[in-house]
Amino acid sequence: MLDMSGNTLSGLIPSNIFNISTLETLDLSANNLSGYLPSSIGGRLPNIKVILLGLNKLTGIIPSSIANASKLITLDLSHNSFTGYIPDTLGNLELLQTLNFAQNNLTSKSAIMPGFFASLMKCKNLKKLWIASNPLNVILPANIGNMSNLESIWAWNCKIMGNVPKEIGNLSNLISIHLQNNYLSGSIPATVGKLRKLQSLNFAGNKLQRHIPNNLCEVKALAYLFLGGNKLFGSLPTCFENLTFLRSLQVESNAISEIPLTVWNIKGLLDVNFSSNSLSSELPWQIGNLKDVKTIDISMNQLSGNIPSTIGSLQSLLSLSLANNRFEGHIPQSFGSLISLQFLDLSRNNLSGAIPKSMEQLLYLKYLNLSSNKLEGEIPKGGPFANFTAQSFMWNKALCGAPQFQASPCPSARQRSREKIVFVLKFVLPIIASIVLIILILVSTLTRCQRRNMRIPNRDNLVLVRAPKRFSYQELLQATNGFAECNLLGLGSFSSVYKGVLSDGLIFAIKVFDMELEGSSKSFDIECKVMRNLRHRNLIKVIGSCSNLDFKALVVDYMPNGNLEKWLHNVHGYCLDILQRMSIMIDVASALEYLHHGYLIPVVHCDVKPSNVLLDEDMVAHLGDYSIAKLLSKQESMAQTETLATIGYIAPEYGSEGMVSIKGDVYSYGVMLLETFTGRKPTDELFIGEMNLLHWVNKSLHCAVLFEVMDANILRKEDEHFVFKECCIKSILELAISCCAESPEDRVNMKDVIAALKKIKDAFLTNIPGAVS
Repeated sequence: MLDMSGNTLSGLIPSNIFNISTLETLDLSANNLSGYLPSSIGGRLPNIKVILLGLNKLTGIIPSSIANASKLITLDLSHNSFTGYIPDTLGNLELLQTLNFAQNNLTSKSAIMPGFFASLMKCKNLKKLWIASNPLNVILPANIGNMSNLESIWAWNCKIMGNVPKEIGNLSNLISIHLQNNYLSGSIPATVGKLRKLQSLNFAGNKLQRHIPNNLCEVKALAYLFLGGNKLFGSLPTCFENLTFLRSLQVESNAISEIPLTVWNIKGLLDVNFSSNSLSSELPWQIGNLKDVKTIDISMNQLSGNIPSTIGSLQSLLSLSLANNRFEGHIPQSFGSLISLQFLDLSRNNLSGAIPKSMEQLLYLKYLNLSSNKLEGEIPKGGPFANFTAQSFMWNKALCGAPQFQASPCPSARQRSREKIVFVLKFVLPIIASIVLIILILVSTLTRCQRRNMRIPNRDNLVLVRAPKRFSYQELLQATNGFAECNLLGLGSFSSVYKGVLSDGLIFAIKVFDMELEGSSKSFDIECKVMRNLRHRNLIKVIGSCSNLDFKALVVDYMPNGNLEKWLHNVHGYCLDILQRMSIMIDVASALEYLHHGYLIPVVHCDVKPSNVLLDEDMVAHLGDYSIAKLLSKQESMAQTETLATIGYIAPEYGSEGMVSIKGDVYSYGVMLLETFTGRKPTDELFIGEMNLLHWVNKSLHCAVLFEVMDANILRKEDEHFVFKECCIKSILELAISCCAESPEDRVNMKDVIAALKKIKDAFLTNIPGAVS
């Protein structure tokens, strides 16, 4: 036995190792070895039983002679850079139990039989077939059902096409099958019901259609079911309540229209994701039956009615999202019983009334979003509310509270007493006077009747609109200490940005336009026009402005964590992990989706780049700087401009023709997404001639050297979950490439970008223990 795993060996594999004819186990995994495998490897190791060469930098083809090692039981060549075809001689390894070729750049000679699959049919003892993240471009053959001893199939990101063969039901020993992120189409075969030992089924991110078969209910051992990102429709099977071992039910981003009440009786469910479907009924009270549930996401549907108070019984719940629905009524007082809750999003509904004071008891709550509802009354101050900002409560009806929430001050006890006195004087005394003045009783009665019929405006039919405040030049001068250089936050094309503090203690940023530069006045007018009516949690909020002939400035929210650029390029030791980068890019995508599709007319930002992405104290991203933005009319899909955006982020049609459209923003976003996960600016000195950031990453995606282009700050080969993290980043980079298509018509839209990134993030949180959003 030769075990030198994890010893950080480098260079070529010593050739004399392959001359040890008595060797039974060769373990050189998790090193830094490079080079090729000898073409005669199988014949030189006749007694070898275990070969472990995963997590190295080996290249070239896998020699077909490896099939001559007839005693081989385990073969692991994963996480290398092997290319070419998977040998079709593997069938000679009759004792083989584990085959792991995952994370290489291997292909198949043919999309259909014959091929390596045909050869593997002879490996009657094969239990683990792990070929994930290889561009195989194959169709699953029908006779895969002959491999009856298979226990697990890992074949995600393999470009597998065609239908899931019904013969898959013959794999009676199968425990896990992971075919996510492929090109599978057709329906889920009813024969999956014959897989009685199956515990994990993942068909997410394919093109599967039709209903989810009732036969799935026969898989009694099923614990993890991932069907998100397909085209499934109809109702979930009512018999799902029979899946008593089910722990994770993920069917997001489909067209599911009904969740049977029986589903809420699956007591052991831990993770539920029904987001981005076509649900339109009310949320049933039976949701309170999920006593052990950790995460529930039913956002982006059309659910209506009241939020059931029984949710308050879910004391193990960590994350709850009911955002983007049509819920109405009050937030239940029982929410105060969700003692484990860390994430709560009820935004974009029709909720009314006050925020329950009982929610001050949610001591672990880190994220709260109640924006875009009809809430009113005082925002609680205690418990976690002391750490929240205005972003959690904006765009409601009439909330009041502390200055940190940027809401109207609540009336004091004295003011309320005064209002009661005014009420008595206005309504009670006239009634008493009318009794005394008997002679005028008829007139008084008539008058009172008229008064009762009058519609008196009150808080219920008035909408509180807080217009941006107008500041004087002296106010801003005093608040910024005379625009001292020590307060300078940054420079823009037409402006300088300073930090200031108002007399009431509010910290803000002020963008002062340089009136000596041509175009600065126009830039100020554009920003005012664009930002006047835009409202979104991921857009910079304008607090006020100051404008005269010689001075123009915008007062905006202060972002204490600066811009994304300094975090990406490690200025002063700043660094972001994978999850933070995903969250920030989802925030930016949400802002652009609102600008492109959520406003009355499309708004083109025209200058999407890291320095224009600002981060608040909670690392929530806000898109800013609208100095060259364009407002398109309802009839326009693009417009022409002479204003030059930032080199490196400009879409081809913008740079060559001056044509701007929302698709140009998508291109810029794609470049920024590449920069975020590679750590390379598009203007990096590495890129000369025809080579640019886009071509560099695209080439790496197709040459199995993807790890080399990833930012070393977020992924190292010694990471515990290296395989899955690399898979996530690869999916993100592929999404970025699709944003940067040469033709605007071929680029994805921001709605699809958000859905894809959220799916990747959800998978990350599900598969990386301890990861917290």
